[in-house]
Amino acid sequence: MPMTDLETMGAAPLSLLSREQAILEFNRRVMAQAMRADVPLLERLRYVTIVSSNIDEFFEVRFADALEAARLEDNEQTRDELRDVGARAHALIDEQYALFNEKVMPALEEAGLRIINHADRNAAQRRWVTQFFDRQVRPLLMPVLLDPSHPFPQVANKSLNFIARLGGRDAFGRDSSIAIVKVPRVLPRVIRLPASVCAPGEQGFVMLSSVIRAHLEDLFPGRSVEAFSQFRVTRDSDIDLDEDDVTNLRQALRSGLTQRHFGLAIRLEVVNTCPEELWRFLLLQFKLPEAALYRVDGPVNLVRLAQLIDQADDLPGTLLRFPSFEPQWPESSLPRGESIFDVVRERDVLLHHPFESFDAVVAFLREAVNDPDVLAIRQTIYRTGAQSVLMDLLIEAARRGKEVTAVVELKARFDEEANINWAERLEAVGAQVVYGIVGLKTHAKMLLVTRREKGARGSVTLRRYLHLSTGNYNPRTSRLYTDVGTLTCDAGITSDAEGVFQQIAGLTRVQPPRHLLTAPFVLHTKMMAHVAQVMQAAKAGKPARIVAKFNALTDPALIQALVDAGQAGAKIDLIVRGACMLPPGVPGVTDNIQVRSVIGRFLEHTRVLYFRWGDRDTQEALYLSSADWMSRNMFRRIELAWPVRDAALRQRVIDECLVPYLHDSRDAWRQLPDGRYERIGTDGPSAQQALMKRYGGRAH
Repeated sequence: MPMTDLETMGAAPLSLLSREQAILEFNRRVMAQAMRADVPLLERLRYVTIVSSNIDEFFEVRFADALEAARLEDNEQTRDELRDVGARAHALIDEQYALFNEKVMPALEEAGLRIINHADRNAAQRRWVTQFFDRQVRPLLMPVLLDPSHPFPQVANKSLNFIARLGGRDAFGRDSSIAIVKVPRVLPRVIRLPASVCAPGEQGFVMLSSVIRAHLEDLFPGRSVEAFSQFRVTRDSDIDLDEDDVTNLRQALRSGLTQRHFGLAIRLEVVNTCPEELWRFLLLQFKLPEAALYRVDGPVNLVRLAQLIDQADDLPGTLLRFPSFEPQWPESSLPRGESIFDVVRERDVLLHHPFESFDAVVAFLREAVNDPDVLAIRQTIYRTGAQSVLMDLLIEAARRGKEVTAVVELKARFDEEANINWAERLEAVGAQVVYGIVGLKTHAKMLLVTRREKGARGSVTLRRYLHLSTGNYNPRTSRLYTDVGTLTCDAGITSDAEGVFQQIAGLTRVQPPRHLLTAPFVLHTKMMAHVAQVMQAAKAGKPARIVAKFNALTDPALIQALVDAGQAGAKIDLIVRGACMLPPGVPGVTDNIQVRSVIGRFLEHTRVLYFRWGDRDTQEALYLSSADWMSRNMFRRIELAWPVRDAALRQRVIDECLVPYLHDSRDAWRQLPDGRYERIGTDGPSAQQALMKRYGGRAH
């Protein structure tokens, strides 16, 4: 948590930016999308919900870790920094609700989409809401009046709840006054009103919290509700396992999933009208300080407003959503009707998502499953989703008798349950399932196919085909994230990939990879060496250039290496979507380093690393990677980076993944030395829009 000081040549130490601050600044950039007039109205609301989801995870994971560190260190500086992060989080959330109330919702109302509060409902709407409450909601609610035999109930992480102070006496003549109403997750949080009770041309919605609030007294016959508030608690959601002391990781994780909902309380949200006596009572129950209280001007869970986006109809003459974009099949790389194996034997294939369809990856696996000459399929599984055509194909491959090995990362945060379920289904049909390596998450993305093929003079040989990716094997997110994948049958690279699978599954010593860079073994060292090469070239007056694109930059050693290279004269451009702890543009220290962040329609997820340390073509390197430049990725995960050596594909990566982002002046932000960001422009070129146009995907 404390900021780290770096040594600088002949200058004062350079203080790295706080990672927590960097995460909050990233969400401020996402929130800024909801302010843009050129973003469709419902998409502006979607950005608001994305920020809420991100902040939830920030408290569940990062802030929870910081609190634990502060407790262990018992250091005043650490506590001060924690208070500063909390103050920044408070400010960001206040700005978010102000944006929601003052900009986004008024714009939606003007377009005819309204969230109608109880006070604003007409008689017909109130009758409909009452019927909905009586039929759909009330039967599922079980209020608890607190007394010695009815203690404060277990409240699940991020669940909607109500607290009320009641007047009068209960059925037994006692004056117990505090009641808790837990709202089941099965109930929709946003309900659309029928057109018959709305004004012509209007789409009306009510929040479930508003429905319950309007009928709260109905839950306590004979008593009055004197004060009330909805509330939500955010809990530490990391699953702590001592892997060295676990005999069955899958069973231990499944058990841990039930406890995640009731971890240590981190944050309490109430509405800003909540009386002090009630929020103080809740803080006492959850053992939280007042600094952990967030009084919000609206629903305590803006994430659930995504349900409104899903239910709203398009309006004639009003653009509510981004025009739908259908990724195109990569016809020039993989002509339809031709065997993918035949194509990849001739040349490597680059796939750029979401501009090119992920269906090509599905087709590659489907062809492998259906091909009787394919003998073995090996795949890493990190985030694939509860429903996945790829997992269904692996199951089918095992049923057909092929040797299927699945490396399932059970510890992929918030995807543990889905991955456990897939692991069990794969094992049930005879697939070999392994769960990575103790202490290391398997984050590398590999799909390796071994095929029996006829060689010269009727000989039979085994040839491997490999797909590597910067993203997950998830068809849904492949339409939302930018990622790059490679299909190859290069003997050296595929042999290296086979070795990685053998090492993960067998925990055996294998020949070090010659072409792939793997973490936690050589990836960090190789990146440091490349930065050092660039630094030496700069010192010698040769061309010295680094352009790197990834999601986060937080590893102190790599940051130090970049600072040193920049001070030697190398020109360094970093395209970092999220947290960046390197302060660029510090006079005399990081003048040669620029950091920009691109926040657009798609989530930037591609990791591309370019180094140049001289005049000759042999003095440059370009890698694609699954790893961000974070210590956890370099030392606590199985990660891969692989070279792009084909000249045409290398140029294509540069032209599509680097150059447009360096010239983006519509969706790009420039990082300032103090960690804040400023938008570069609003009317210039957009990298993502240019790529959509280049690929000609159907937008309609």
